[in-house]
Amino acid sequence: MAVPAVAPSPGNAGSAAIANRNRLMEVGNGFNNATANMYLHAQLAPGVRVQLTSYLSARRHNETWVKDGFLQIDESPIDLPLFNDIMKYTTLKIGHFEINYGDFHFRRTDNGQALYNPFVGNLILDAFTTEVGTEAIVQKGDLFGVIALTNGEIRGNIQRPNSREPALMFKAGFDRQMSEDLRVRLSGSYRTQKGAINNTFYTGDRAGSRYYYVLENYVATETANASSGMINPGFSDAVTAYMINPFVKFRGLEFFGVYENASGRGQEGTGGAPAGVAPPERDVTQLMAELVYRFLPGERLFVGGRWNTVTGNLGGANSDIEVTRSNFGGGWWITPSLLLKAEYVNQTYDGFSSTDIRNGGRFKGFVLEAVTAF
Repeated sequence: MAVPAVAPSPGNAGSAAIANRNRLMEVGNGFNNATANMYLHAQLAPGVRVQLTSYLSARRHNETWVKDGFLQIDESPIDLPLFNDIMKYTTLKIGHFEINYGDFHFRRTDNGQALYNPFVGNLILDAFTTEVGTEAIVQKGDLFGVIALTNGEIRGNIQRPNSREPALMFKAGFDRQMSEDLRVRLSGSYRTQKGAINNTFYTGDRAGSRYYYVLENYVATETANASSGMINPGFSDAVTAYMINPFVKFRGLEFFGVYENASGRGQEGTGGAPAGVAPPERDVTQLMAELVYRFLPGERLFVGGRWNTVTGNLGGANSDIEVTRSNFGGGWWITPSLLLKAEYVNQTYDGFSSTDIRNGGRFKGFVLEAVTAF
């Protein structure tokens, strides 16, 4: 896999300490480490199954690492008329699972699972995490709704109970096949959490970015700096976010979009606030538009483009930043379970502090990716 080349950041002038802090990792052509997932499913009873997902090899964790494990119920295990009627339209998840916020997580690359993403990278602002709790999905005809209550963190914890609050999420939408040629889907998601010891809503991707080492310091490591090219808004405490996702497919042409806004804050004593004082909330906004055309029998070939931008306040001197990424590429389904993708990526950074390594930064280059599932 070819790694994108990095353009120098202009923030290298100044004292030796600042120059050293803004010295970029040198990268070039080469192959990234292979990634792989393993899925285990067991049917416990009619309509009742359990799923366990493990990352066998990931950027953040090169060793085997459990992603999630949960019970899914689509049919009532108790034969009562009321329960049977409810479960005709309802699916329950109980355990540790991937949160169902927005629709992009259905398309995104999840470590070794990259079949549904027409491009190589994910969103710049990546709302993806796994949490402990319960989720109910209700579907009737073309309409659907989701409500979830979770612990709001990537792992269970009973310490410092006064510093933690549960996370509540709602989602609603419709998905309709208007005709043989036209499908339309629209969904809206809302999530809120008033406080956490370590909120991982925007930092929960344990697989890491596909753009290895870009805009990273020269002492960066693959695991410690796994989110290269992504933006962490620093909402480690409270966060409220909503996302709207339109999707339209007419024959082989499909459009998918993202509008997302999030507000939140970091921990007390950070972001310029004195110890014991919660810093003020900040806002970030994300836009993404993706256009893909699939052709040949079985839509075995596709080409497309994606535009993605994030603007907002990251705290401190980075109070008005803008990060923009463009992707152009395509793919070939060699078999139904073997996919080859190629893309050109170009990403720019504006509004960052002169002492930030991302000040005036840019990376661009070609990436090839082969994906299989069995």
